[in-house]
Amino acid sequence: MKGVVVKQTDNRNELVLDDMPKPEMGHDDLLIKVHHAAVNRTDILNRKGRSGYAVNPILGVEVAGTVVDANDSQSFAVGDRVMGLVNSGGYAEYAVMPVDRAMKIPEALSFAEGAAIPEVFLTAYQTLFWIGQLQHQETVLIHAGASGVGTAAIQLAKQLRDAKVIVTAGSERKLQVCRDLGADILINYKEQSFDGEVRQATDGQGVDLILDFIGADYWDMNLASIKQAGRWVLIGVLGGSELSKVNLMSIMSKYIQLTGTLLTPRSDAYKAALSKEFAGVVTDYFKQGRIRPIIDRTFPVEEANEAHQHMEDNQNIGKIILDMNDGEA
Repeated sequence: MKGVVVKQTDNRNELVLDDMPKPEMGHDDLLIKVHHAAVNRTDILNRKGRSGYAVNPILGVEVAGTVVDANDSQSFAVGDRVMGLVNSGGYAEYAVMPVDRAMKIPEALSFAEGAAIPEVFLTAYQTLFWIGQLQHQETVLIHAGASGVGTAAIQLAKQLRDAKVIVTAGSERKLQVCRDLGADILINYKEQSFDGEVRQATDGQGVDLILDFIGADYWDMNLASIKQAGRWVLIGVLGGSELSKVNLMSIMSKYIQLTGTLLTPRSDAYKAALSKEFAGVVTDYFKQGRIRPIIDRTFPVEEANEAHQHMEDNQNIGKIILDMNDGEA
């Protein structure tokens, strides 16, 4: 089969579509004919050799496709359309997926839309509800609102909790998409100081929850934006991972709960439990069109390098998808 692997050329790690062995199934796996895979920042880290947890030479952690071997599964059959997280190996013609992570693709959605769901929606669900404990009509600040996780989080927060959603993004085009998805307060971080805008929007109280993709660059402004006893979930460090000085009393005096998280290196059991709950709660919203995956652009798998560069340029709104089968729906 064909699969995308990393090879070093001219001191740069390049993605190459190469002949690779078909993956071997475990007893509790499904074998998936991959129709579409999605690009994630963890793939970029793996390409650059920086993640430390790649277990497969083929990149990719989420796929959508058709079951071609279901072992003895009671939940899935050959021919089922499924989406879900894999332990690497997603940028390939075939991938193995633990059966307890597989989710059926709602009939109204394409394979490309299915591939746009697992990583970002599960991350958003985890950070909003499992860690962030977002409650009905609370206020949440979502940074990188037009990113894959951001577009998922806006919809989940509005539809499941009727939350007041404040977002930051770097262009009016991105902010308009956030508005269309349900965001209430839009902040262009290139033109506005978001902490002042947040205080104004919350009558000086601050937000109940922050979803932070940025890290160091936003530390002080996030502290100024969060209310007493607020929750702050760190899920990215696009703005740096090191701070020169941190006054721990600033956390203690506001009773802030600060939690860091990643999804890809989590245990198989954790991902299975998260996938099961998410599918049980959110699938009907997809069926009804109340929540939808947002796709920025689809690249043929032969253009995987261009897809990675598109993400590194931070121009995407929503998910970047790789087409594994020459445009088949």
